[in-house]
Amino acid sequence: MDLDAYSAAHRERWERLDALAAQRRLSGAEADELVDLYQAGATQLSQLKTTAGSTLQGDRLSVSLSRARLRFTGTGDNLLAQLPRFFVVQLPAALYRVRWLTLVYALATVLIATLYALWALGDPQVLANFGSKEQLAQLADEDFVDYYSANPAASFAGQVWTNNAWIAAQCIAFGILGVYVPAVIFSNAQNLGVTAAVMFAHGEGDTMLLYIAPHGLLELTSVFVAAAAGTRIFWSWIAPGARTRGQALAAEARAMFTVVIGLAIALFVSGIIEGFVTPAPWPWPVKIGIGALALAAFLVYMLVLGGRAARAGETGDLDEFAAGARTIAAA
Repeated sequence: MDLDAYSAAHRERWERLDALAAQRRLSGAEADELVDLYQAGATQLSQLKTTAGSTLQGDRLSVSLSRARLRFTGTGDNLLAQLPRFFVVQLPAALYRVRWLTLVYALATVLIATLYALWALGDPQVLANFGSKEQLAQLADEDFVDYYSANPAASFAGQVWTNNAWIAAQCIAFGILGVYVPAVIFSNAQNLGVTAAVMFAHGEGDTMLLYIAPHGLLELTSVFVAAAAGTRIFWSWIAPGARTRGQALAAEARAMFTVVIGLAIALFVSGIIEGFVTPAPWPWPVKIGIGALALAAFLVYMLVLGGRAARAGETGDLDEFAAGARTIAAA
């Protein structure tokens, strides 16, 4: 299928569908036309997905159909009625769209951190550049562990949550620049590798792994998701497909802003784990098990619920939620 030719042939009807769905009031004839255009668009979306799989044209048509569907079915009493659909369908669909880039950034982080750790461990001069022997020993023997209990658990959890959420928001907000996200990932991986080198050089490598594992599983995954979302925004500007760059950028930014909401929740959970579970005097298998369970729940939400929503045609575009709100307000 020639996607450009197919889109050009139907663009006028799709634009008319958008116009009717956005119109505040419809006459009887316009309502009938909206239903006809919706039915035709649903058939066309099915053809697109069957022959070409996931495409930008199909994603955009899916958004148009969602708005139209909300126009003649969205009759909730208030905005809260839209929240279940947002959390069960739209948010996991948006997360699902960045799954492969998330994996790429995770593997890149592991590779870079490992190379830096091996480099520093293999050359005492490199390790010496990061501090004196006394400073490095202080970090390995005391400071690393003390960091997790130096402040009250509640304030510490709030501090790490806001810090990590700020990093994630920056990755998405500045993703359009292209170089910002790789720079953040490289810097974090470098710091992780250097810290690992210091800890292993002083025989405290197991301590580092035990203290990072409970909260780090979900925390690092959230950062990788944020990096992937920022990269998608950048790529929508570079390769907009059949849409203009402005249209592609706006649609992708709305969908990725949905990811921000999900990551704020995920990072809140990891902050709670870091503040209350990591320093707790519990057996390490219990603490790591809690972190692994939190990561497993996030991955099920992202991959299982998200995959189901994506196959149903959802894109995670926040404008779909806004369209539902507008429909409710007009009802």
